[in-house]
Order: sequence, then structure tokens, then C-alpha cells
Amino acid sequence: MNKLELKDTIELMNSEDYKDRFKAEYLQTKIRYEKLKKITTQYEAGTLDFEPKCGLGLLKNQQASMGQYLHFLEVRAEIEKIEL
Repeated sequence: MNKLELKDTIELMNSEDYKDRFKAEYLQTKIRYEKLKKITTQYEAGTLDFEPKCGLGLLKNQQASMGQYLHFLEVRAEIEKIEL
């Protein structure tokens, strides 16, 4: 299966159904989280192919906040019976 990209969520994002829009929000956040996680991992390993303008601490804090937000969305989806 191909890796999901932001452009793959457009139809869900534009849906009239709030559950589809919710799923799009979750998927978009997850895609961004995974990209940021890869960057922080490479940053820590010293294998990044560019020089970030901000420090690792800030990126790790952003990653942690995004992870917590994903958790909140997952709990809400469970409560509202939204299949992610």
C-alpha cells in the first residue's frame, strides 16, 4: 500500500459529513506527525540532510504536543464511533 499523503485527504476534508472531515483532520495530523518524527529521529542521529533553524528541543516539544492531540482525536473517534 502506498504511503498516504496530504493530497489524499482532500475529498474527506471537503465532505459535508463531519465524520469524514474529522477523519481528514486526524489523517493530516498523523501525516505531519510522522514526518516530524522522522526529522527528530534523524536530527538526534546526526543524519539530517539539512540544518534546522530551530533546536531539537522545540521540535521534540511540537512532536509531543501533536502526539497528544492525535491521542485526543483517537479517544473522541472511539466515543463517537468514527472509524479512523
